[in-house]
Amino acid sequence: MKRPWLFIIILIVVLAFISFVIAGIASFFISSDVEVKGSGNVAIIPIKGELVTEEDFSLFAADVVSSTDIIELIEKAEDSASIKAIVFEINSPGGSAVASEEVANAVKKVNKPKVAWIRESGASGAYWVASATDHIVASRMSITGSIGVIASYLDFSGLMDYYNVTYERLVAGKYKDAGTPFRELTPEERAKFQYKLDLIHQEFINEVAENRQMSKAQIEAVATGEFFLGSEALELGLIDEVGSKDEALAYLEKQLNQSVSAVEYKKHRSFFDAFSDTMNEKFFYIGKGIASFSQEKKLYIRT
Repeated sequence: MKRPWLFIIILIVVLAFISFVIAGIASFFISSDVEVKGSGNVAIIPIKGELVTEEDFSLFAADVVSSTDIIELIEKAEDSASIKAIVFEINSPGGSAVASEEVANAVKKVNKPKVAWIRESGASGAYWVASATDHIVASRMSITGSIGVIASYLDFSGLMDYYNVTYERLVAGKYKDAGTPFRELTPEERAKFQYKLDLIHQEFINEVAENRQMSKAQIEAVATGEFFLGSEALELGLIDEVGSKDEALAYLEKQLNQSVSAVEYKKHRSFFDAFSDTMNEKFFYIGKGIASFSQEKKLYIRT
C-alpha cells in the first residue's frame, strides 16, 4: 500500500465509531448512580478534571467532570442523615463559567459544614467552587487562585491567504460569525468580546469577595489571572489553612464537636464507562482535531 498511514487513520476512525455506538447503546440500559465507598459521617466528594456542564458521551472527551454529576453527589450527601459534613477534594484547573457557577451555588446551599481541600490544583472556576465552602485547606505546593476568564481561539486567516483560500461570508446578523477562525476579528468585535469577558470577570470577583467575606478591592488586587501556591494563597487570604485531608477533617471535628470518619461519594462507573474512558485516552488526540472543527461556537469561555 502506497499510503499505509491512510489505512491506519481509517481503521482508527472505524474502531472509534464502533466503540462509540456500543457504549451509546449500553448507556440506555445501564444507569449511572451514586456510589458510596465505606462508612462514615463525612462525605468526600471529588471534583477532579475540567468543569463542564455535561460530560459528553463520546470518545473525544478529555479529563472532565460535569456540574450535573457533582450536584447529584452534593444532594445525595445533603439528604443523608448519617452525613454530618462534606469535604470537597478538589484537583481541577477550572473550566466552564456556567459549570463553575452551578457547582458553587449548589455548595452554598448545603446546610452542613463544608470544607474545600485543594490537593494539587484549585484554580480559576475550581477556586470559585472552593470559595463557596466554609473553610479552605490547600496543600502548600498546590496551585490556587487564577481568578480570571479566557476565551481564545486560533486564527487561520493568514494561512488561508497563503494558500489562496477564500472565506465566503454568509450571515444573517452582523455578529453571527464573530470569532470564526477563518477571518480576523474586527476592532468592534474584539471590543465586544472583551466587554463580555470583563462582565464575567466582575461576576467572578464579586462572588469570591462575598464568599470569602473580603472586600471587592482585596479580591481585585489578586484577580489578575495569576495562580498562587498554597503558601502564598494563605498570606493573601484566599485560603484558611495549609494542609491535607487530615487538617480538613480536624477542622470538621472541631465544628461538629465529635469524631469524624470519611466516606467517599462518587458516580458509579459501569464497565462501558470504563471502556469509554480507555478509548478516550487512545483516541483523544485525533478526536481533539476532529471535534474542534465541528463545533458551532468558536469561542469557549472558561474560568
